[in-house]
Amino acid sequence: MLFDESLTMLNVTYFTRKPGRGWSLERVFDDVAAHLPDDITVTFCHNRFNSQGLFKRLYDLLRATRHQGDVNHITGDVHFLTYLLQRRKTILTVHDCGALECPAGLRRWLLWLLWFWLPEKRCAAITVISAATKQELLKHVRCDPAKIEIIYNNVSAEFSPYPYRFHLECPRILQIGTTPNKNIERVAAALSGFRCRLVVIGKLLESQQAALQKHGIDCENHIGISREQLLLQYQQADLVMFASLYEGFGLPIVEANAVGRPVITSRLYSMPEVAGDAACYVDPYDVDSIRAGVERICQDANYRQQLIDNGFRNVERFRTAVIAEQYAQLYRRIHAAQGS
Repeated sequence: MLFDESLTMLNVTYFTRKPGRGWSLERVFDDVAAHLPDDITVTFCHNRFNSQGLFKRLYDLLRATRHQGDVNHITGDVHFLTYLLQRRKTILTVHDCGALECPAGLRRWLLWLLWFWLPEKRCAAITVISAATKQELLKHVRCDPAKIEIIYNNVSAEFSPYPYRFHLECPRILQIGTTPNKNIERVAAALSGFRCRLVVIGKLLESQQAALQKHGIDCENHIGISREQLLLQYQQADLVMFASLYEGFGLPIVEANAVGRPVITSRLYSMPEVAGDAACYVDPYDVDSIRAGVERICQDANYRQQLIDNGFRNVERFRTAVIAEQYAQLYRRIHAAQGS
């Protein structure tokens, strides 16, 4: 990209959680940083500690004040970093409101106060990764809806069309994630007696292991894999299972679209917004519905190809260059407002 000398150089600091806790969140913003226009540079400030305990959080909070840029962007999962940063130059990304789904009583109130209410007061703008997340966030915090901007997650460039032959006799079904919302127990029940191999990415919970064993599922489990290894799993898959109960976005949907694999997902929260017409929708609470989705993809080659073709079109909305430009416009706007 040619540099325009009329543009003011702008340094953005990305504040992130401690590296090593996962791969999807870090991958998104690594890619965005690499695709920003030449007038915007990014400095990363990674938390030294996991977000646990008062003193560890206080250390990272104080440390963050010494690494502020022209614009501060808290990329998610460490909302408390907003407390002492300069409000007018700070952006917070909220990925979902799942933290408020389960707790009740005092614990839920504290989560709401410290993770949503106070951070909203301490930033100039909020980005969310789907319209569904924006609607959900506005139920929990009172602010001008214009303060919350929707910028989708991007799909990495290495996720690209990869030819394959569908293995009808024993399809390889890829399941990304093992948190409780991923619905693995019902997926196991849905696949009971169905000849396939279920490939699960992420550490299985004891209840999930028990369900897989109970239903006799041929399961292959991978933990802590690299970006390259994750891509290989998509390329080797026949279909991607993503029948989640809750998602702020659902990156595996568009990753499957980009590689050219049919995907099963839920008609809940952000998933229809992200998948469009490029997924087989099921009721994640209904084992028979999940089973019917798998059988339709396996038995109907025309439907399977239609999902793949639709996926290639759908994924264009989430290309990194598109998403990076949206962030660039936001950074310039926040920086310009500081001088007003």
